[in-house]
Amino acid sequence: MTDKNSLNAQLQKYFGFDRFKGQQEEVINSILDGNDTFVLMPTGGGKSLCYQLPALMQEGTAIVISPLIALMKNQVDAIRSFSTDDGVAHFLNSSLTKTAIQKVKEDIGRGQTKLLYVAPESLTKLENIDFLKGIKISFYAIDEAHCISEWGHDFRPEYRRIRPIVNEIGQAPIMALTATATPKVQHDIQKNLGMQNAKVFKSSFNRPNLYYEIRPKVKAKDQIIRMIKSNPGKSGIIYCLSRKKVEEIAELLQVNGIKALAYHAGMDSATRSANQDKFLMEESDVIVATIAFGMGIDKPDVRFVIHYDIPKSLEGYYQETGRAGRDGGEGKCYTFYSYKDIQKLEKFMQGKPVAEQEIGQQLLLDTVAFAESSLCRRTILLHYFGEKYETENCGFCDNCLNPKEQIEGKDLIVIALKAVIEVKEQCKGENLVNILMGVENATVKSFSHDLLDIFGAGDEYDDKIWNAVFRQCIIAGFLTKDIENYGVLKLTDEGRAFLANPKSFMIVKNHDYESEEEGDEAPQGGAAAGDPELFAILKDLRKKIATKQKLPPFVIFQDPSLSDMSIQYPTTIEELQSIIGVGQGKAQRYGKPFVELIKTYVEEKGIERAQDMVVRSVANKSKNKVYIIQSIDRKLALNEIADAKGMSLDELLTELEAIVNSGTRINIDYYIDAVMDEDQIEDIFRYFREDAQSDTMEEALAEFGDDYEVEEIRMVRLKFLTEMGN
Repeated sequence: MTDKNSLNAQLQKYFGFDRFKGQQEEVINSILDGNDTFVLMPTGGGKSLCYQLPALMQEGTAIVISPLIALMKNQVDAIRSFSTDDGVAHFLNSSLTKTAIQKVKEDIGRGQTKLLYVAPESLTKLENIDFLKGIKISFYAIDEAHCISEWGHDFRPEYRRIRPIVNEIGQAPIMALTATATPKVQHDIQKNLGMQNAKVFKSSFNRPNLYYEIRPKVKAKDQIIRMIKSNPGKSGIIYCLSRKKVEEIAELLQVNGIKALAYHAGMDSATRSANQDKFLMEESDVIVATIAFGMGIDKPDVRFVIHYDIPKSLEGYYQETGRAGRDGGEGKCYTFYSYKDIQKLEKFMQGKPVAEQEIGQQLLLDTVAFAESSLCRRTILLHYFGEKYETENCGFCDNCLNPKEQIEGKDLIVIALKAVIEVKEQCKGENLVNILMGVENATVKSFSHDLLDIFGAGDEYDDKIWNAVFRQCIIAGFLTKDIENYGVLKLTDEGRAFLANPKSFMIVKNHDYESEEEGDEAPQGGAAAGDPELFAILKDLRKKIATKQKLPPFVIFQDPSLSDMSIQYPTTIEELQSIIGVGQGKAQRYGKPFVELIKTYVEEKGIERAQDMVVRSVANKSKNKVYIIQSIDRKLALNEIADAKGMSLDELLTELEAIVNSGTRINIDYYIDAVMDEDQIEDIFRYFREDAQSDTMEEALAEFGDDYEVEEIRMVRLKFLTEMGN
């Protein structure tokens, strides 16, 4: 084992940190001692450093197997920013020219390269295998290792070929890393990589800085615009399941004055890469994407992640929400949920192999249970990953901040547990719910469950209550779900003990998302800088340098480093090295303009520094927009335009509002004059011009009551906005 002081010195030297986070030190010692090592660490926990530091310290080259070619450049740039030698890290993939590949191989041959990133597809190429056979490999690091498992949320068949290729290239310790793995997935990974005897390091999956909220999918797009507008300049990701929806929402945001870009697998690779780079470089605040975006994305200051569509699995949800607040700062995670979306996902699974359908169905049911539950979101998430959350109320999710109705559940739990015994532990939760409610469907009848004593024993309660009962029995440890056997429920020893001696147990009623109103905004979070003015100036400087160097701003310095600078006011390179996250290489490479700026700022403001540094709505498609504008130019009636595009008048007015809000001038006087009296038009117009505090319909409707139709007010508001604003 490496001396602790020595390892800390290496950490300070390369990365500018004075202490390790969580289990990083133990993981690094394990790989330095030559052990196969399994690292289960949530996003933001510092997985990358677990292989980067030992690679920099050891003789030879560490082979980092990573799934996405598009992200390798970012990872390599990040490593190079900590060093004065660009040869320290390289990637080897199909995007490189022959000349570039030769340069990579020369640097490796000279012993300069400590980290080589390769995609699993590149690893299988004969010329690469032959080349790697001839070099000294310090260890193999397999990032995003959950891709190995069919039960993982992002299964990739090529990942299952890694072990045989490693055997061919040459033996060296293996480190497998993932941010999300249930016990089942963990077992799959270790078995496939032949590392059952690996040292396993499992960090807590709790991300205390992330706020979780599920919202009913009611006017979701309007809610999204309001969320983003109330958080100006903050970085965020919006996930959608379809490419079409990605394009639609990206355009909607753009029209509403939000710097947003789309990202999905259907785009050409150059546009996709360019959009990703613009997001990383802070030229765009929001990226709207399918799950094709984000695996391994190393942007620490993503402040919100919004799921417009619910993910297919809780692993996917955890992985994607985990991209928020990686620097430990503010991270809001909103998900819009409607059971109709679940039904769509179930349809997509039809036609797939039966085994795959069963897996997909089970993962989907867990997601539904999470979304509809009124229990603490953290408790459910952590339980899913095999971790017990001891705090009853986390105080930072929608369910804990707004506790839902509870009922005494002792008798219900007894009925539920007896039902599991009566069906001989051979039923899934949804089947048991049907049996207890007395539902005579085909499944119930085919197994003669309608003849059981328990059939209909719980018919006074609805399925939401019974789903809540079974879910909370699992969370409490009274029941366990047999994943290997399609999720049938089995009684545990704790469940038998409860049956023998039932005690009071409060059941939280699940949500009914099909009928709820919109929820409230999440609380504000995140820490502020010491000197907000200096912090803003430092961010501007970072942006200029990043643009000039064609690097994402966080590669220069991360927000916590700038925040620390705004507290400590370092005015020399030496002092800068004492700032959190700033090592010697980074200070030398980027520090000069920052300390010069701070020195000038301190002198101009007369700041007394501490003696010692302390280390610590749019048209859904653009062609719709063009068609609508052209039709208005031709003075077509609005109802005719709406009919031609299969819209309601309400939807057309929403389109027109988005067009006008984007700054386009339109003239619908011809239609308004035809359907409204002059006095009515003048009355509404005068209200917006003289009396209105804002242009919201809520205030206008309160003003006019039943005097006018909603459509009439909206049309005159359009006239007002286009004449006075555009």
